Formats: sequence, C-alpha cells, structure tokens
Amino acid sequence: MAAENRIGESEDDRPELLIKLQERKIRHKQRHIVHRAAVVVAGVLIVCVGIVLTLPGVPGPGIVTIILGVGFLALEFDRAERWLERVIIWGDRTAARAEQTTTRQRVVAGIATAAAIAAFAVAALLWDIPLMPVL
Repeated sequence: MAAENRIGESEDDRPELLIKLQERKIRHKQRHIVHRAAVVVAGVLIVCVGIVLTLPGVPGPGIVTIILGVGFLALEFDRAERWLERVIIWGDRTAARAEQTTTRQRVVAGIATAAAIAAFAVAALLWDIPLMPVL
C-alpha cells in the first residue's frame, strides 16, 4: 500500500514536480549554511519582486514570479512547501481537466474569447477608451 502524503493522495498519484521537489529538498538540507541562507535571501527577493509585479499598472508575470520565489523558500521552510504543494496539485488537476475537454468546448471557448476581444476593440474605438493608462 502506498504511503499517504499530507494532502491525502497516494505517493503514486503525486505530480512528478512534487517528487522532484522532495528530492531537491533532501539534497538542499545537506548543503553548507551559507548556501542555504543565500537560497532563502534569493527566495525572499524573488517573492518581493513578484509582489511589485502584481501591483496595478506594473506589467509582468507577478503571480508566476511569486510562485518561483516560494519554490526557493520551500527548500528551507515547511509552510512554503505545503503552499507550493497545493499550487502544484491545483495546476496538475487543472491541466488534466483541460486535456479532457472536447473539441466542441475548445471551439466555443475560442469563439467566446474572440468575441470578447472584438467587443473590447469596438468599445475602445466608439467610446475612445485609451489602451494605455494615461497619467
């Protein structure tokens, strides 16, 4: 019988990324304290940059950057590891659901997206909506 992880899934059902994270964490714990401290500092800095990138008016992939920084912190802190596990499992389940969509669902989603973009373009032209924020 497979061992159960913290979230209740068997080890065989865990995403490959979580297995790799556990292996890397074991190797990380064997490194010198200076290296481990540098990883923590890098993780905190990356999370801070991600937070800045999520502010309104700042372009950039803020959420992805925050998750990357938490990945660094997960090597050292259990709480960050648990949060990252949930994000990875959520992403894995979302990808599995996306793969199970039918061709009809994909076509309808594509048409709806194109219609929304077209509606915004028409509204921007008719109501003179600026595409870039004006300060």
